Amino acid sequence: MSDLTELTVTAAADLIARKELSPVELVRALLDRIQQVEPKVLAWARLLPEAALEEARRLESLQVKGELCGPLRGIPVGLNDTIFTAGVETAAGSKVLAGFIPDYDATVTARLKAAGAIILGKTVTTEFAMFEPGPTRNPWNPGHTPGGSSSGSAAAVAARMCPAAFGSQTAGSILRPASFCGIVGLKPTYGRVSRHGVVPVSWTLDHVGPMTRTVADAALLLKVVAGPDPNDPTTLPVPVDDYTTAVGQDPAGLRVGVPDRFFTELADDEGRRAYEAAITRLKELGLQTRPVRLPDVFEPLRDAHRTIMYAEAAAFHKKWFRERPDDYRPRTRRIIRAGLLTSAPVYLRAQQIRTLAVRAMLRLFEEVDVLVTPTTVGPAPRGLDWTGDPAFNQPFSAVGFPAITVPAGLSSSGLPLGVQFVARPFDERTLFRVAAAFEAASGPALKPPV
Repeated sequence: MSDLTELTVTAAADLIARKELSPVELVRALLDRIQQVEPKVLAWARLLPEAALEEARRLESLQVKGELCGPLRGIPVGLNDTIFTAGVETAAGSKVLAGFIPDYDATVTARLKAAGAIILGKTVTTEFAMFEPGPTRNPWNPGHTPGGSSSGSAAAVAARMCPAAFGSQTAGSILRPASFCGIVGLKPTYGRVSRHGVVPVSWTLDHVGPMTRTVADAALLLKVVAGPDPNDPTTLPVPVDDYTTAVGQDPAGLRVGVPDRFFTELADDEGRRAYEAAITRLKELGLQTRPVRLPDVFEPLRDAHRTIMYAEAAAFHKKWFRERPDDYRPRTRRIIRAGLLTSAPVYLRAQQIRTLAVRAMLRLFEEVDVLVTPTTVGPAPRGLDWTGDPAFNQPFSAVGFPAITVPAGLSSSGLPLGVQFVARPFDERTLFRVAAAFEAASGPALKPPV
């Protein structure tokens, strides 16, 4: 392939395994691409070109001797700047942590390295993975937001600066930027992927997941990083599947739930049209689409999510905020102040609502195998002063169910739109099966003009 930056994770790993591509060649091609487009996109908080090339040379020497192994052998990836990397600054997009250098890897980082991945650099996040935007631009149109909080990860993957990156999601911080930038984003089940070594927003809501250009790549990366971790007691001893084998399996006959309200009410005209077209495509693939009634607790869940997120964020930041309030930007300050004012009864009531919502959603999934919704209310909004509305992702972050976004075409203004699939807890396999079939029926991957 003449343009190595177009290679997916799966394709590049296959070529490296067959000794038809060197990890050094791949890293150099991506660094050249970064030099070309990074000034327009601003996706990276810090790059690690020397370390990446050094690791690529080490892996190349193993490749020559036939000793290179691991599913990600020589694949460069980006890491959101909330994910610890030993010896590399992890600032979480903030002044407060500027200069902080962890002395250990996050579990996700360690598992990626063990699988043969090369850490290309740290991608831009919004301040503390909340709502204050970073400098990143949308590669489809620099006047529009790339979404957040995993802004840099989404933009870097879309702009072909790396084939994969990782982000975190508390409300909509993986799926929303993935949709806005025209790529695939996966939020696994809560407890599927360790958050050890990831700067938290909300301990009971945070998720970590991959952002890629194909569903198959997301499935491969989940297999690498998933599984219990003694350093994160929220991870559960649920078997980790070979999710890649679900990609390509015929989803015909699976039951797809179409929610009765909320999503179509809030979506704009283009979002609704793309959603309706997606439902038609699913029917053509042989899936059984059926209307489902969302539980009555679905709408109150949004306020409950916000209460939990703000209170837990305030608990984490309380000491720094008392000592350095001016080092926080306005939106983050407002969140922490609101969290500090949240009483214990209000917080506990929010957790009760969340528990009721989990139970109700589990009952809903007795009727269907997946839900389908728009990923966002519409294409990426114009302007860089906010990261867009997470309303369509927030409920599924609150209940911890797995969700994936897949590109669903372009708006009239040439900006990506996405469709979101949601499954029951720990059923990522069905999620990949449906998402991959939809992806295959939707045509080639979207490529921004940058």
